[in-house]
Amino acid sequence: MAIFDNLRCPLILVAALGCGLIAGVFFAFSTFVMKALAQQPPAQGIAAMQSINITVINPLFMGAFLGTGAACIFLTISSLLKWHQPGAVYLLLGSLLYLVGTFLVTMLCNVPLNDALAIADPNSTDGANLWARYLTDWTVWNHVRTIAAIAAAASFTIAL
Repeated sequence: MAIFDNLRCPLILVAALGCGLIAGVFFAFSTFVMKALAQQPPAQGIAAMQSINITVINPLFMGAFLGTGAACIFLTISSLLKWHQPGAVYLLLGSLLYLVGTFLVTMLCNVPLNDALAIADPNSTDGANLWARYLTDWTVWNHVRTIAAIAAAASFTIAL
């Protein structure tokens, strides 16, 4: 598969940089954004997070998030086809860390929480109760995504 041979190094670099970029975004949320939102009255915290969840769907973030995932899919295939080459295990490990620990966790854990928050009434008791659970649950899963993306970036860097 000559296409993989020509794209392998650039894809590894794209994957390493993409994982690092995404890890940085998630790290920011884990270390200070969610804490700042938690310090606000529930109605204001909910409204702010609802706005963030809408605003994050933009070409730059989604390009980085999904583009890194696409690079990881190609690198998974490449690592399996070229298993005997140096660094193949790091390519597979990095790809799986990102695809499972970052992308899949986002889709299965964080997005459903965001969807529930999207329909919450920020000024209701139910909204405040949901917000309390959301802050804890969403942040735990965000920690998982952060660690997975950092570990994936490290694996791709080693593979380079």
